[in-house]
Amino acid sequence: MKKLLLITVLFLTIFLSSCKKEELLLVTTTSLDNSGFLEYILPFFEEEYGVHVKVVARGTGAALALGAEGQADVLFVHDYDSEMIFMNAGYGEKRADVMYNHFLIVGPKALNLGSVEATLEHIYSNELEFYSRGDSSGTHLKELSQWEMFDYDVSSFGDWYQETGQGMGSTLSMSALDDHYTLADIATFCAMQDTLDIEVAYEDVNQLVNQYGIIKVTGDLHNRDDKNADLFYDWILRDDVQVLISEYIMCELQMFYPNAE
Repeated sequence: MKKLLLITVLFLTIFLSSCKKEELLLVTTTSLDNSGFLEYILPFFEEEYGVHVKVVARGTGAALALGAEGQADVLFVHDYDSEMIFMNAGYGEKRADVMYNHFLIVGPKALNLGSVEATLEHIYSNELEFYSRGDSSGTHLKELSQWEMFDYDVSSFGDWYQETGQGMGSTLSMSALDDHYTLADIATFCAMQDTLDIEVAYEDVNQLVNQYGIIKVTGDLHNRDDKNADLFYDWILRDDVQVLISEYIMCELQMFYPNAE
């Protein structure tokens, strides 16, 4: 009887182990997480391949750092220059553009000044309180690049310019509560705007492009089987999945525009 019980337990252990779902470790941005896009797109992959996607949401800088430490299979991030530094250092095996949308400058009032330069000049000249992410995220780096483009040095700014050190959702909430301006991606803004007292201060699709890229982390950085990373990388670039990306609608608008080759 004991022998039969042991055999049964052993069989069940083997059976349950074989049924355990495989896992993919995806490190991505807070903007994709806060916007609801991952909740929309990932179930399609999980259902097709039977692979559970474990998501870790960080700013792009922190996401790339985790990738370099081997704590990710795939990165889904949005700062091209940082991504190229990562790739050139040998941390990434392959990278491709996936999709894009755009950023907005939001705050207590719509400024309607006609350009990014005029909007930033107005904020700077009038010392309108501004929240920067301050976390080396893709959004933070985009914001810094805009100030720098028009010859502003943020290190010389007064107390009106503050860093939150928070993700996109938290920074938007803080901006709404404290009547600050900030830079936000359109998808997170759309996901949260009904709960926030905040306005679009400036918007231009061409001037504030927000490009997302996919990176497969070099397998030598970790000891996990990277076949699921290959599956996801190829899947997100597939034509039918690019259609799914284009069909993600918020605020009655298409949120992402696919651009994989």
